[in-house]
Amino acid sequence: MKKQLYRAAAATVLGLSLTTGIVAADTGNIDTTGPNSSNHVSSHVSNSNWVRNHNSVSASNSNYQHAYTGRANVSGNTTGGDAASGSAMNDNSLDATVSVDNSASSSATTSSADPSASGGGSISNTGPYSNNSVSSTVHNSTSVTNDNWVSVRNSNGQSAVSGSANVSGNTTGGSATSGDASNTNSSSFDLSVTN
Repeated sequence: MKKQLYRAAAATVLGLSLTTGIVAADTGNIDTTGPNSSNHVSSHVSNSNWVRNHNSVSASNSNYQHAYTGRANVSGNTTGGDAASGSAMNDNSLDATVSVDNSASSSATTSSADPSASGGGSISNTGPYSNNSVSSTVHNSTSVTNDNWVSVRNSNGQSAVSGSANVSGNTTGGSATSGDASNTNSSSFDLSVTN
């Protein structure tokens, strides 16, 4: 009879030892622990975003124009008539539009981490005299670098020369008219960079 009592006491001591101790988890929930237990839930979330936009925009226009009218000459005639040189004209037009938009890349730097969803946890139904703690750390790091290089170059060389008008050596001279020489150039650049 005395031997059986010792066995029951030993079983009771063993049962108490199973309900105490330390329970820890990286994330999630701890449910139903015994008295005098130490329960800890710890989570760490780290988000790093790095975006670099390198834009090189160059617009260049080179225009060289030459307009020459012919020579109008009335000479060496008994009765000279009229001489007229035609017109010479050059025309050039350029319209360039360049647009660079990097605003969509800003969405890549937006952290989608929700501390309540990706971290944290809960501890419930613990025994008396328990030590419970839940800790959550969220670290967000964002780096955005925009390197924009924009160059506009417009070169325009124009030359307009009218021919000579000459009436000479005639008994009766007419008229000589030199034509018009003209150059026209128009350039329009529209450069837009949005970061």
